[in-house]
Amino acid sequence: MFSSIWWRITVPFTAIILVATLGLTLVISTSVTNARYTDLTSHLTDEARLLEEDLAVLLARPGGPNGAAVDLFADRVAGILEQRVTIIAADGVVLGESHADPEKMENHLFRPEVQQALREGTGTARRYSTTLREEVMYAAVSVLEDGVLVGFLRVALPLADIQETVNELSRNVMLAGIAAAIVATGLAFYVAWRTIRPVRRLTAEVEQFASGDLSGRLLPTTRDEVGALTRSFNHMADQLQEKVSSLALERARLSSVLEHMADGVVITDEGGTILLTNVAAARILGYQGDRAVGRRFAQAAYSYQLIDLWNRCRETTQEQEATVETTLQGNFLHVVITPLQTGETTRYVVMLQDLTRVRRLETVRRDFISNISHELRTPLASLSLVVETLRDGAIEDPVAAERFLTYMETEVASLTQMVEELLELSRIESGRVPLTLKPTSVKKLVNKPVKRLRPQASRQGVTLSLAIPTDLPEVRADAKRIHQVVTNLVHNAIKFTPAEGAITVFARLGTDVRGDRSGEGDEVPDPASEMVISVTDTGAGIRAEDLPRIFERFYKADRSRAEEGTGLGLAIAKHIVLGHGGRIWVESLEGIGSTFHFALPVVE
Repeated sequence: MFSSIWWRITVPFTAIILVATLGLTLVISTSVTNARYTDLTSHLTDEARLLEEDLAVLLARPGGPNGAAVDLFADRVAGILEQRVTIIAADGVVLGESHADPEKMENHLFRPEVQQALREGTGTARRYSTTLREEVMYAAVSVLEDGVLVGFLRVALPLADIQETVNELSRNVMLAGIAAAIVATGLAFYVAWRTIRPVRRLTAEVEQFASGDLSGRLLPTTRDEVGALTRSFNHMADQLQEKVSSLALERARLSSVLEHMADGVVITDEGGTILLTNVAAARILGYQGDRAVGRRFAQAAYSYQLIDLWNRCRETTQEQEATVETTLQGNFLHVVITPLQTGETTRYVVMLQDLTRVRRLETVRRDFISNISHELRTPLASLSLVVETLRDGAIEDPVAAERFLTYMETEVASLTQMVEELLELSRIESGRVPLTLKPTSVKKLVNKPVKRLRPQASRQGVTLSLAIPTDLPEVRADAKRIHQVVTNLVHNAIKFTPAEGAITVFARLGTDVRGDRSGEGDEVPDPASEMVISVTDTGAGIRAEDLPRIFERFYKADRSRAEEGTGLGLAIAKHIVLGHGGRIWVESLEGIGSTFHFALPVVE
């Protein structure tokens, strides 16, 4: 409640007035009561002095005072004064009492007012009377005859009337104070309302600012401090809007640069908390960018090498550079971590350059050279051996010479086929082989190569079947080149499928296939816009580690069983499919079988 200025103004004002009214009431009541008590004491003492001489005569009679006469005197005087009158002997014995039987009353010598009168001549006291059963004011005087103490006269008056007067006065003062408090509270409410109204308007504008709307302004309505605050607020709003607009423009430029950078950028604070990251960094490190901000760098990096490099940069405050390979993603990265000092704050900029593709291309190049060297070395070595054998005299033996010449012819044919396939692959990759794309039915693309290879499958004891629905839409394809793709896939399936195995060629519109998609493009098109042709077998299958490289030149998953062929067929098939705007991939389980899929665009 007291967090509001309204209440902080109203409540203290009201409390002060109430406390002042209560204090004034207490002071006035106490003063009036004391004044009344003083007046009453003087009045009672004076009345007792007036009766002192008459009482002295009664008490100083020879033979002692007459009890009945003294009691009658007390009754008569009490009736005149309308007060209680008590006559006490010098030894404290009550001789006369206007409101009780004196014989039943105890000795009054040690009453406070009597003791004071004994010492000073007069005495007063205020206490509760057991006789009257109310609070009473007593005034006692010593009665002397020729200087000799003969007794005491005590006059008493109940204080109920005085208390009633004091209470009435207190009530009047309290009512006046309450009325003043109500008026003051209303005035405090009005003053508080007038004071906080512009403050509330200012607060509403500030909250609007906090929500992002910087267009609001206030019109100063006063010339006091609140008006000055309003004008200052408007000036601050203008400056803030200008700064925010400038910062927003700079931030938009920076964000645009960061978002379109091919290299990853991560900015952390001194404790390792990520402050900013871009899409490239999220892609390279394999996390969602919007979830990385606010997390620790170690939680996003998933690489002890990256974390160690960041720690070295923080410890040495020097730029660190290294080439690392991430554990989880398997990416090959060139990393540069730079400390940025801004005042007393240090930030760390982590630059990530993905060299995975470059390294993979280098690996493919090395493997290509190694593979082509291996493929050429074997026939060349065989030819060299045959030539040497013929020179050593085998040429003189017609039967042996004919056999070696036949072998040489086979090896030369193999080399010729390899060179032709390499040239064809080179032309396909470079786009020098034109594709004649026409609307073609799926059956026309599949039936011819399957029919040609069925005898080979039968000789090997393998069942080769087709499962092509009749209602499939046409695809845009070069039939001759797609025949080459289907032939290659079916031939490989026959080669790696044992006797009594089965090979099925089927097609369907769209795909729900999941798994490794080696050789496909970066984007997967709408399933309804492509035709998927698949070749599945029950053969030996392909190892999981070989799947990503199965479409590389000269790559053979099982060299012990693939001495036939050049290892270029799948690479040629891949580039033919990609040239059609399609994609190709494989799914396989070792020992169970493989399924090669390729997708072609559907004619719309």
